[in-house]
Amino acid sequence: MEKRMKFSAWYVFLAIWAVLIIHNIISQTFQVKTISYSEFLGALDKGEIAEVAITQTHIQGKMKTVDSGIEKEQTFSTVRVDDPELTKKLVERGVRFTGVIESTFFRDLFSWIFPILLFVGIWYYVFRRMGAQQGFMTVGRSKAKIYMEEDLKITFNDVAGVDEALEELKETVEFLKEPGKFTRLGAKLPRGVLLVGPPGTGKTLLAKAIAGESGVPFFSISGSEFVEMFVGVGAARVRDLFQQAKTKAPCIIFIDELDALGKARGGMTVGGHDEREQTLNQLLVEMDGFDPTSGVILLAATNRPEILDPALLRPGRFDRQILVDRPDKKGRLDILQVHIKNIKLARNIDLSEVAAMTPGFAGADLANLVNEATLLAVRRGKDEVDMDEFREAIERIVAGLEKKNRLINEEERKIVAYHETGHALVALSVPGAGPVQKITIVPRGVAALGYTLNVPTEERYLMKKSELLDRIAMALGGRAAEEIVFGDISTGAHNDLSKATETARSMVTQYGMDEVLGQVYLEQGSRSPYLGVPGLPEEKKYSEETSREIDKAVHRILDEQYRRAKDIIIRQRSVLDAGAELLLEKEKIEGNELKRLMESRAEAGGDGAR
Repeated sequence: MEKRMKFSAWYVFLAIWAVLIIHNIISQTFQVKTISYSEFLGALDKGEIAEVAITQTHIQGKMKTVDSGIEKEQTFSTVRVDDPELTKKLVERGVRFTGVIESTFFRDLFSWIFPILLFVGIWYYVFRRMGAQQGFMTVGRSKAKIYMEEDLKITFNDVAGVDEALEELKETVEFLKEPGKFTRLGAKLPRGVLLVGPPGTGKTLLAKAIAGESGVPFFSISGSEFVEMFVGVGAARVRDLFQQAKTKAPCIIFIDELDALGKARGGMTVGGHDEREQTLNQLLVEMDGFDPTSGVILLAATNRPEILDPALLRPGRFDRQILVDRPDKKGRLDILQVHIKNIKLARNIDLSEVAAMTPGFAGADLANLVNEATLLAVRRGKDEVDMDEFREAIERIVAGLEKKNRLINEEERKIVAYHETGHALVALSVPGAGPVQKITIVPRGVAALGYTLNVPTEERYLMKKSELLDRIAMALGGRAAEEIVFGDISTGAHNDLSKATETARSMVTQYGMDEVLGQVYLEQGSRSPYLGVPGLPEEKKYSEETSREIDKAVHRILDEQYRRAKDIIIRQRSVLDAGAELLLEKEKIEGNELKRLMESRAEAGGDGAR
């Protein structure tokens, strides 16, 4: 790819400065001194005039001057006065004179025309280096980056963890390599392939891998690059993009972040005309117009398919949708093996353990994890990356940067220690909370004064009601421990309350797990399946009485699980005290250490683990 120089206003200032300097030098070189007629006669009487040229209005010539003891000739000019004796005086002084003025063409050329041409040349050069895409006259041209076969070094070997998506896309590669295999029986490849999935799962990487495997030109552009402030520019860019693609067929057009361009029409529009809708209409027209057998494949990626216009998703346009989801444990292991190819690893590295500790991580998260672990090893002066760095990197990503310099008074440290031990104690006492790996009171991130890390040992796709209740009880265990030990509560449970309330409300409104309300779906508003953020609020489809029942059901679940957490803490009070003291002493303890304390107290006659 040709590298383009980034435009800067300094280039314009430098060009103007250079032109002024050159103009000044040229002006001084060809400078003409204007004198009065009396000064001219005085110089003539002194014999300082060397030669003159006389016209009807001016007298111009050269006069001798002395500068620092050196005799020089100075070009002068004066207004001609009707003087019958002038010719006689010139003859008497031996001055050569003529009635023809010397041409000023070259002087004018170098003093004015040449600087202007120089300035225009510099301006043209700067705009050429800026690239044609930034020029005003080419505002309607497509901004797509074109990658040729030699520019794309990415193949399917560089993609891991999305085996199902790869199998779907291999058919696209076969069509680009052997179109006759499909057209022989009259088959038509889907006009558009839409890659959907959470951010960071490798949708763009997959598109580049298809182009790299098939060896065809690859047009890459973002959906936001079509829409501009000028009306009609987006539609013009769409037309230009498809026109360029047809000239380079077979090829691939890839539109990233399609939701920026393809939002559903008919919503609330500010102003009298929606440029984005016009651009979308042009895209729909172009997708209908190009021949599917021409070898132009349209790929697009989005993580918000729920907001796309239905006309984009109908058969004949983006009629094939491929899910690129977060990888499972095996997929994460495959992705880790791709990213560690250039990393020096210690012998004790167990990538399967790392994959098990990272549920929910996408491909970009795993790449960041490997990089963070490598940076930690470099910071510690190690020659290899071992499991300690990977565990620390996971904690940095999940909980934030460790802040050992944050000063916390002893009273607050004690509250945090009991709070986190309460979480862990409840988690170890209920069956569905997941294994506790680490408990720490070292501050991390923006506001976390401590945290309890529990990571599931296996992939889970369904949650039972009892497991959700166990997780709510664990989230409330810290607040319960504070109330029992100190007789008061702190603000440290705000995040716990948020998670517990959200889980309880989901149980009532989405999963139909409340005995009073029954098997009814009562969720209000739409939610992105991949981003986890709510969409535009919808009108309530239930009464105010039902809304009050929902609130009562949520409160009932939270109150029951809070009482359950308090009962566990009261029964395990001696373990809570011992665990908090150990945590205050070491600042970090493993989950197994607290579990051994519970087992030892149980053997001694107290309440044991679950």
